[in-house]
Amino acid sequence: MTTAVLVDDHPVFRRGLRTLLEELGVEVVGEAADGIQGVTTALERRPDVVLMDVQMPELDGVTATARLIEQWPEAQVLMLTMAGDDSAVFAAIQAGALGYLLKGAGIEEISRAVSGVAAGHAVYGPEVARRMRAFFTAGSGVAAKPFPELSEREREVLDLMAGGLANPIIARRLFLSEKTVRNRVSSIFAKLGVADRGEVIVMAREAGLGAGGGSPRTGS
Repeated sequence: MTTAVLVDDHPVFRRGLRTLLEELGVEVVGEAADGIQGVTTALERRPDVVLMDVQMPELDGVTATARLIEQWPEAQVLMLTMAGDDSAVFAAIQAGALGYLLKGAGIEEISRAVSGVAAGHAVYGPEVARRMRAFFTAGSGVAAKPFPELSEREREVLDLMAGGLANPIIARRLFLSEKTVRNRVSSIFAKLGVADRGEVIVMAREAGLGAGGGSPRTGS
């Protein structure tokens, strides 16, 4: 029997997915509500497949996947998300995920993805595959976004940081809580491998971000 660990911060979604997987003959051997707990649970249970949400508190799914595979190279990860954002797809692939599936996928599609990733095959849903084909066949006319490992929201935060805005101002600009902004900043640091705000701002400005300018005050 195929075994799985579910990593998603929405308990209702996890419960529904667990029920669906059990109906498909997949044994769910562990669950986690954030990326940090997800890595720990996957390392403890060593399932055939880890179903990992992309956007989560504490540690996002892409970073969690990278950490998991660094410690357990044989891990088979299937990313789950509500959005088929191109940058998230490529960041997940770069992190080592074998599959990427939209949460609105049908039962048969989920079944194929889980069994395929558990067997070590790269599996992507039809919509994600279409986006990938469009990206790779677009040619040089498509300008690559800087820092593809970041989510769209993280890139927005980084852009405002590069413009010199402090966290409270970024929070108001993006209609987020200050805690959420701090979490996004921490995630950006981890993904880009930087130690402080000054270093990441230099990187962002060199990549062309922060052109809009802003207050010179910065916060941690």
